[in-house]
Amino acid sequence: MKEHKLQPLNELLSSDPSHIYSDEELDKIEEIDAAMALRLARVQHHASQSQIMAFVDVPVDEDLVHEVLIEVKKILAMDGGDIEFVDVVEHTVRVRMKGACVGCPNAVLDLKNVVEKMIREKVPGVREVVNMF
Repeated sequence: MKEHKLQPLNELLSSDPSHIYSDEELDKIEEIDAAMALRLARVQHHASQSQIMAFVDVPVDEDLVHEVLIEVKKILAMDGGDIEFVDVVEHTVRVRMKGACVGCPNAVLDLKNVVEKMIREKVPGVREVVNMF
């Protein structure tokens, strides 16, 4: 990118990571760097969809939770771990980490970064996933 285009682009980009770019701002960015504008628009769209799904007040579909847990089991099995569905209480999915996950220091991270993330992305109404030791 040429130096004379870099300065105007930097002036249009916000240093605030929670800044929501308007269509007008994205259009101005697109004039300078179309790929950057597309990336920003995609990230904003994905973030807004995630927030919408997180706060949908609908009953949790247990069958859908079971389907997602099949995918999760495959991921955890790669390291000798396993997971068992316990139940759903309101908007909380309760599971039991098993196998190599029991006592593993990374189990808490796996629960939040893998299990909860996958379930919340695919099952409307789920607000959290907790391990029932």
